[in-house]
Amino acid sequence: MDNPPSATLSPPPWEVLVLVAQYLDPKTLAIASCVSNSWSSSMSSDHLWIPFLTAHFPSLSNLPSSSADAVSCRRLFGIGHSAVKRRRKNPTKLKLSLADLVFAVSISSADSSVFSVTKPGESLVMDPPGVFRFAVGFGSDGAAVEESVKEVKITWNVILKGWREVFTMMSCKGKINFVAGAEGWFSKELPAPGCCSSAVGSAVVADMNVGLTCGEKRSNGKVKVNKVSVGILSVVDWRYISVQDGLRYLQHFLLT
Repeated sequence: MDNPPSATLSPPPWEVLVLVAQYLDPKTLAIASCVSNSWSSSMSSDHLWIPFLTAHFPSLSNLPSSSADAVSCRRLFGIGHSAVKRRRKNPTKLKLSLADLVFAVSISSADSSVFSVTKPGESLVMDPPGVFRFAVGFGSDGAAVEESVKEVKITWNVILKGWREVFTMMSCKGKINFVAGAEGWFSKELPAPGCCSSAVGSAVVADMNVGLTCGEKRSNGKVKVNKVSVGILSVVDWRYISVQDGLRYLQHFLLT
């Protein structure tokens, strides 16, 4: 007579586990690795996890490592997945509105003030609608300047009404070619909110565009600042962020 089958089944050889594991998704692999030590060893193999790591988090798959501090691909995938979950958390509750703010923009050369304007938030014109980019001044706010290339100082401050707080979006020097029809572009990387180190960037920049036009009499060889626009630009996709995201950013510095 044949011997009856054993009451306890032997675990499948690790080769079979690895073969089956190739058809599993990351979540199922992670669950399967909790069954036993042998399953954990089979399901945690780098050759199973590196395709997921490369597809979802390519920057982590290229991290340099030595034999002394090498991190498994499964661990790196977990780190990347946790970072994505943190970024997907509900955004900070918006407590600030444009009506709470005043924008102060100035452009000056070594010998004169070229442009200066202070605008309450509720009077700002979105350019275009829905994004954190505003036209803050037009020709009437600027002085006539001789046509030339001038070094200028650019300043953009955002003030919480009542002068309760001030946040400097931009304070830098650059050159503008003061010729009718020309434009000047300036940008400054903004600090990460809640971070004490200026070495850590925020992936957004303050952006300013300066447009020039002729003076009242073209023959006098002078030009004026025709239009100034300011905004917050994302360096991830080089698009202006939404008004809501811009206000959420500012409230980290103005409502502390």
